[in-house]
Amino acid sequence: MAGLISSVSAALTPIEVKGNAFYAGDERFFIRGVDYLPGGSSNFKDPLIDADECKRDIEYFKDLGLNTIRVYSVDNSADHDDCMKQLDDAGIYLILDVNTPNNSINRANPGNSYNTAYLQHVFATIDSFKGYDNLLGFFAANEVINNENTTSSAPYVKAVIRDMKQYIKAQAKRAIPVGYSAADISINREQQAKYFNCGEDEERLDMFGMNDYSWCGKSSFTVSGYDQKVKDYSGYSRPMFLSEFGCIEVTPRPFTEIGSLYSTDMSSVFSGGLVYEYSEEENKYGLVSIKSDGSITTKTDYNNLKSQLSSATNPTGDAGASPTADAASECPTYEAGVWEVEGSDLPSMPKRASSFISDGAGKPLGTTGPNTSYGDEGDIADNEAMAAQGSTTAASSGSAKTSSASGSASAAASSSGAATGVYASMPNLLSPVVALPFVIVILSMMLGTVMVV
Repeated sequence: MAGLISSVSAALTPIEVKGNAFYAGDERFFIRGVDYLPGGSSNFKDPLIDADECKRDIEYFKDLGLNTIRVYSVDNSADHDDCMKQLDDAGIYLILDVNTPNNSINRANPGNSYNTAYLQHVFATIDSFKGYDNLLGFFAANEVINNENTTSSAPYVKAVIRDMKQYIKAQAKRAIPVGYSAADISINREQQAKYFNCGEDEERLDMFGMNDYSWCGKSSFTVSGYDQKVKDYSGYSRPMFLSEFGCIEVTPRPFTEIGSLYSTDMSSVFSGGLVYEYSEEENKYGLVSIKSDGSITTKTDYNNLKSQLSSATNPTGDAGASPTADAASECPTYEAGVWEVEGSDLPSMPKRASSFISDGAGKPLGTTGPNTSYGDEGDIADNEAMAAQGSTTAASSGSAKTSSASGSASAAASSSGAATGVYASMPNLLSPVVALPFVIVILSMMLGTVMVV
């Protein structure tokens, strides 16, 4: 069964979070990796199923000197033992995004997409990978906040982080880091980092990834703005790393940022990074080209990256990190057009999903499961039943906080336009059971009669 590689046969020590850095045992761990997305983001393919393809690509990972790959989507019903064992034997860890094209927080309708069926998918994905010692951690989401107008989705992403941590604590044998991969948006990038690290410990992320393309060509530590990022996040109490990097404004890419990334210029705050991306797709970021017959051709980018990585030596010791740091960040304040989240209240876990924590997620549905991005019929039925009892009147009108199973958060979060407890394509109407008495009263007034309901 998937995820059941014996720890006895595993070669790698599980990665732990200590303060603002990763550690393998007592040794500071720096991520040297690539984003592994063969087929591209628009063509869902689980790259950890085919053992022969894994064997082929791992040889190039080893040649580059990598210790980590990031995979964006998997089929949680498939067997990943072979590929994960090959990665482990090669000294390579995995960072895994738990979402798929059909299962993710929808930034346009976050309240609807945060539902029981979605959490079943997320928890089943955790079950499929929690047994691998070379699983570095999970990403709860990637770039859901992608401009200043989508910050209202943040409470739902943070709720997923909270739920994943709770599930791992109950169902896994070790602590597995859970994080968020953020778009580098200058107007609110600091707010994102602070928000996901503020509040109660069980709600805070364990690692923060930043997708950053600001170092282009033969730039420098100061010209690229990397120096300012180190200053901005100095004192941040969680590991931070570049979850994507590699600007293509200048090609072939020289990857001169490697020298700074793995030096004491950045090591007090950053723990390495992942180059975007391994294989050449339509967006032209690839290090290698995969031909139709499965053969590999390396690009100049590949050779440049290999040269830079081989020349960069990790700093020694703690390298300026703060392994005992654990202070929560201060939650960012509401600012229209910048950070449109009020306070730190999070949506409650959907009622039907709560049993997963104690009982497990059940059978993984893989690619045959429902598209959860627009709602869950069971949650909708629960919400309508509650509305009929008058329990969710405040939530339907946009109150500041609710504990309803719909997952509605603060009023600011609800302002995204997501209807509470209904599909995104449907209007946000009161339940017919609640609305009927009002209709009858209005009709009686028009007819000049008195009707009793």
